[in-house]
Amino acid sequence: MDLNSPIIRVLSGIAISVLGFQMCRKVLPWVFANILGPSLLGPRVDIRKMGEWAVVTGSTDGIGKAYARELARKGLKLVLISRSLDKLNAVAKEIGENFGVEVRVVDVDFTRGVEIYEKIRKSTEGLDVGVLVNNVGISYSHPEYFLECCNSDPKFLRDIIAANIHSVTHMCSLIMPRMVVKRKGVVINLSSTAGVIPSPLLSVYSATKAFVNKFSDDLQTEYKDHGLIIQSVQPGFVATNMSKIRKPNIFAPSPETYVKSALSTLGIATQTAGYLPHALLQLVIHFTEAVLGDQIARNVVLKNILGTRSRALRRLAKEQ
Repeated sequence: MDLNSPIIRVLSGIAISVLGFQMCRKVLPWVFANILGPSLLGPRVDIRKMGEWAVVTGSTDGIGKAYARELARKGLKLVLISRSLDKLNAVAKEIGENFGVEVRVVDVDFTRGVEIYEKIRKSTEGLDVGVLVNNVGISYSHPEYFLECCNSDPKFLRDIIAANIHSVTHMCSLIMPRMVVKRKGVVINLSSTAGVIPSPLLSVYSATKAFVNKFSDDLQTEYKDHGLIIQSVQPGFVATNMSKIRKPNIFAPSPETYVKSALSTLGIATQTAGYLPHALLQLVIHFTEAVLGDQIARNVVLKNILGTRSRALRRLAKEQ
């Protein structure tokens, strides 16, 4: 075959053009959403104009508390919703004193039945809610095979779905109608990087977070013309009690660092890792899947997670 023939040159040119187009179509939006947009434009949404109040679930620790503090710093009044009344009161007192905003609390356990949402409805009735942060969620104590996990604790399956899925759908159905009426509002649903990359040994958790991504994406399409912004945020590791990472680092930032970064993407990306190193992790894994194949990428992730599981089991054995 003559590699210098006109036909080969034309086909090569077409192939290069298609590849270049695909790279531009995929890479340039990623660069804008994760680098240029947040750094050059910052948040394109003034959440102070969305309404007087913000509602934050899972707000006594970690990312939820960091969202609550950052929203209070911007002048929003808060409704904090979590399980422990003592912790809620302590956080409400801290935020109220630090930022001079009104803070209300609602103590409910999101692993309970639908009756908890009537209590939330009554507690938020009449409030001009402009921001809803669906942060509450539970995960595995350590990576584990599905059958080991569900057979040893069947209640866990019900609880993780109730906390990670039912909470998001019910809170949206509760708060969004008043946003639709005034044609403005922001809903931030906390998903996870686990929901968008292979996550063996975290199968139920990652599946619930994949639901949050899909639900948020379609909800944004449904209500964009009603003036709503619905964002799915997909953090990787953050130094919180849930992750059991005590010391923040570049790949596992503090909740405060993470939330400030994630809020800078509001109005720029509706699906976001929220933090550049986490976005790069997602990109590397997706690139590995595209170049080496899905199975190789999954095996690499499995090997890494099996190592995490082994270390956790050794630690548990020492504690017993």
